[in-house]
This record gives sequence, structure tokens and C-alpha cells, in this order.
Amino acid sequence: MSTLTEVVTTAPSRRRRPAADRLRGPAERVKAVGATALLWILVLAFGFPLLWFLLSSFKPAGDLFSYPLTLLPERWDFSGYATAWSSYDFAGYFLNTAFVAVTTTALTIVASACTGYALAKYDRWWLKAFFICILATTMLPTEVILSPTFLVIRDLGLYNSLWGLVIPSIITATGIFMFRQFFLTVPDSLVEAARIDGASELRIFARIMIPIARPIIITLAIFSFQWRWNDYIWPLIVLNDPGKFTLQIAIQSIVGAENVNWSVLLAASVISIIPLVIMYVVFQKYVMNADINAGLKE
Repeated sequence: MSTLTEVVTTAPSRRRRPAADRLRGPAERVKAVGATALLWILVLAFGFPLLWFLLSSFKPAGDLFSYPLTLLPERWDFSGYATAWSSYDFAGYFLNTAFVAVTTTALTIVASACTGYALAKYDRWWLKAFFICILATTMLPTEVILSPTFLVIRDLGLYNSLWGLVIPSIITATGIFMFRQFFLTVPDSLVEAARIDGASELRIFARIMIPIARPIIITLAIFSFQWRWNDYIWPLIVLNDPGKFTLQIAIQSIVGAENVNWSVLLAASVISIIPLVIMYVVFQKYVMNADINAGLKE
């Protein structure tokens, strides 16, 4: 009898579940379609100017301002790329920019990881005060510290040197904050267990902390490389020798006082962003697919 009662009482609810699922299904599909449409609108809003910029680099200079405007070039012209690469020593500018970006990125990751680990795993009052001071620097505009930084670089004899671009950019509050917040999520029991086993602090940092912080390392590497590759103000202040110019200064030098060779300028701009696109395509999958909490369960 009790079994029959259970069947009778549960049967209506079982019959209602498919109906509820049918009601919920269309609503979820409408939301999915709306979200997809919004994403496509954003893609078009951000992608159309970039597409126009890319296709315009293949147009002759006379067609860039012809009316009516056209998206596709009527005649594909690659002379702007040839002129930009051969006439302006872009190979040298690439090497200078690559040296600054790669060296600064590597040193930034090392310095940020060491500082973040110390701030996260050592309980000292002065370290907390030091971290507050680091965060306070983010409230200062870059222009405020340009003058004192330049005086220090000049007194160190690094004016008109690529190392004058690298050294002031090694320490970043953003990188330190990212590593500190990540290392705070690592259980202290993991560190204590390693210490009990006789591991030194350097070994704990190099063999335990660094491997599990790979997502943060890759993310900061992408950000830092992008910052240094696109930097313009600081190289413009520090560098005086055209042979040491970075890409951004070289592109600015294409702009003449009276006229602008737009086809060469657009081609040079496209060339300058190619390494950033390649870096994003190669490393974005590691950031998107990384399990940040892997191995951190207590």
C-alpha cells in the first residue's frame, strides 16, 4: 500500500518535470541567442576599424582618401611594406625593441615572483607596510615620476642606452600584486611540509611555487611584453641615437613635418603589431585552459 501511495504521489511530479524543462528550454535559448548577438556586435565594433586599418595598408597612398571610400583595395600595393622595411632599418628597430621587451619581461617575472612570494608567505609587519607602499605607486600617474627617473638614469650613465629602458621597468606593482594574491591561495601547510622535509626557502620557491604559478607567469609575460613593445614616452626621453630607436619611435619618425606617407606609415604599423599577435595566439591557450588551483587543495 505504501508503495502504491509513493507511486501516486510522485507520478504527477515526474510528469511535470518535462513540461518545466520545455518551458525553461526556450528561455535559455533566447538568452543564448541574445548573448551571442551582443558578442557579435562587439566583435564588429572592435574588429571593423582594425580590418579597415589592415586593408588600408595595402592601398596606394592616392586611394586612401578617394571618394567614395572602399573597404577592399582596388589595386593591392605592397610597396609600403617594402619601403618601411628597407628604407627605415626596421630590422634594427625590431632587434632593439625585442631586446628591451624580452629582457624586461624576464626580469619582471623574476622580481615580481620573488617579491610576491615574500609578501605572501612571511608574516612581518614591515612587509605589509611595504606592500601598501607598492600599491600606493599605482595611484601616481606615470608622468609624475618621469623626471626623477630620468635624473637617476642619467646619473647612472644609462642615458641613450637600451639598459636605460630596461632597468626602470623591471619592478611593476601589477606583477607583484598578481603573484602575491596567487601565493596567498597556496596552503601554508604545503610550504611547512616542504620545510619539515628539509627543503630550503630557495628550493621551495623554485621547485614548488614557480611550477604552480605558471598561469600567472604567462599572463604577466604577455602583459609585460605588450607594455614594453608599445612603450613610446620613455624611449623618446631616454634615447637620442637613431640606431638605438625602438619601433614606436621609428614609426613616429615616418611622420614628416609637412606631409605624411600614409601607405608607409600604415604598413610600418602593421609590421609592429605582428609579434604581439603571434605571442597572443601562441600563449593564450595556456592562460585560458590553465587550472590555477591545480594541486592546491588541502
